[in-house]
Amino acid sequence: MTTLTTAEYEACDATGLAALVRSREISPRELAQTAIARIEALNPLVNAVILKAYDQALAELDTRTDRPPFLGVPYLIKDLHAPVRGLPLTNGSRMFVDPPAPFDSTLVARLRAAGFVMLGRTNSPEFGLSASTEPHRYGATRNPWNLDRIAGGSSGGAGAAVASGMLPATHATDSAGSIRIPASCNGLVGLKPTRGLNPYGPHRGDAAHGISHENAVSRTVRDTAAILDITAGPDVGAPYFARPPEGGFVAAIARPPKRLRVGCWTRTLRDEPVDAECSAAVQHAATLLEDLGHDVEEARPEFDWKLLIDAQMNVLMSGLGPMVATMERLNGKPVTESDLEPLTFAIVARARQESLERYLDSLMRMQLEVRRMAAFFETFDILVTPTMTAPPPVLGCLPTDGRDVDGFLARLFDLAPFAAPFNASGQPAISLPLHWSAGGLPVGVQFAGRYGEDATLLQLAAQIEEAQPWASRRPKLA
Repeated sequence: MTTLTTAEYEACDATGLAALVRSREISPRELAQTAIARIEALNPLVNAVILKAYDQALAELDTRTDRPPFLGVPYLIKDLHAPVRGLPLTNGSRMFVDPPAPFDSTLVARLRAAGFVMLGRTNSPEFGLSASTEPHRYGATRNPWNLDRIAGGSSGGAGAAVASGMLPATHATDSAGSIRIPASCNGLVGLKPTRGLNPYGPHRGDAAHGISHENAVSRTVRDTAAILDITAGPDVGAPYFARPPEGGFVAAIARPPKRLRVGCWTRTLRDEPVDAECSAAVQHAATLLEDLGHDVEEARPEFDWKLLIDAQMNVLMSGLGPMVATMERLNGKPVTESDLEPLTFAIVARARQESLERYLDSLMRMQLEVRRMAAFFETFDILVTPTMTAPPPVLGCLPTDGRDVDGFLARLFDLAPFAAPFNASGQPAISLPLHWSAGGLPVGVQFAGRYGEDATLLQLAAQIEEAQPWASRRPKLA
C-alpha cells in the first residue's frame, strides 16, 4: 500500500477514493486519517465542522470485517435533523443539550452500511432557518472561495467542507434550497431529490408535509448518483414513495438523456432582474444545452410565486412551535429568549399563535399553486434558472439578531427565490457549477425536472459535466 499525498487525496472524488481502497492501494484507516488531517488543517479557516468524532469513527472502522463498496471513505453529517449513533444533534441551537443519539437515522444507517466513516457534524444555522450559516452557537462558516463571503445555508458547513478539500462529498438537507444554495455558493453539485426518494425516518414522519429533503453535496455527478443508489428507497412506514430507476442511478448516468425540451429563464419567477453574472450563467447553460442537441426556449411556469412562498414558509415555521414544546416537556422548563437566537424566538412566538384554520389554509394554497407550477412540466422536460440572484454576498447579509421575521424572509428570498418552489412540489432540482464571476466566485445554475424523474436530471447533469468539467476547479484555499 502507498501513502496518499494531499494532492492525490483532493484530486479524487468519493468514487475514486473507494476504488483505491478496493484495489488495496490504500487502507481504509489511512484514508480516514488523511481526511482527518485535512479537516484539522482547513477547518480553522472555514469553520465547517463543529463536532468531531475521530476516535469513535476509527474504532468502528478497525472492528469491521466486511468490505462494503465505500469502506473508509470519509463523511460528515449536517447538524440538522439526522441522528447519528453516538453523536449529539443540536440543530445549531443553544436550546439543545441532548446526549449522544442511541441510533442512526435510516439514511445514516444506509451510508454507514456502505462503508462511509462518520467523522463528525457540519455547521448549520439555528434550525436551518437561514441561507447563510452563521449560528450564534458555533459561529460563521466561511466560503473557501472568499473567506469574507457566505457559504450558503442551511447546509453551508457541508458546502464549505467539500469545496475546501476536506472530503469529496457529504450529507446535506433542503427545505427551501438548503442543498442547492450552498452548492451554488461553493461551486458544487447539489441535488434535492424527489419527495420520498430518500427516507425520513425513523424519527420523523413526513418532514413538514414532504417539504424537507435529505441528500448530499459533492464535486461530481457520479458521486451524487452513487450516494443516491445507497440511500434511495422507502423505509418502514414511509408516507411517500418515489421509485429509483431500474439498475440504479450510476447505471443511468452512463447513458445520455433523450432529446429534452428545456425552458430557460434568466429572471426571477416573478419576472424581476437578477445579477448579470447569474443571467449570464443561464444564457451560457442554454447555449451548452443547444450544442448538446436539446430543444431550448425561453419559458417559465405560470403561478403566484409570492402566494406559494408565503404559504410554504407558514407551514414550515409553524412546525417549530410543536418542536419547541416537545423540548420544554423533555427539559421540564420553558424555552426562554436566552435559549434561542432573537429571530428564532420571534418565529417560535409566531408559530405558537398560529391558528389551525390558517395553517390548513396555507397548506391548501401551497398545494394549489404547486399544481399550477407543475403544469409547466406537461410541456417541458426541464426548467433552467439561476440558483441565486447574485454571487455569494458578504457574511452578515442575513443577520438573525433581530425580530423582524417578514423583513428577514424578504431579504432571504431576494437572494434565493428559485429553489423553494420545488420543495413545495417535491420535484427534483439540482444546482450545477457552470459559471464563475469576474471576481472568482461560483455561480450555480438550477435544473428542475418532473416529479420522480431524478434519473433524467442526473443523466443531463452528467452530460453537461462531460462537456464542461468543473471538478478540478478549486479555491486557492485548497
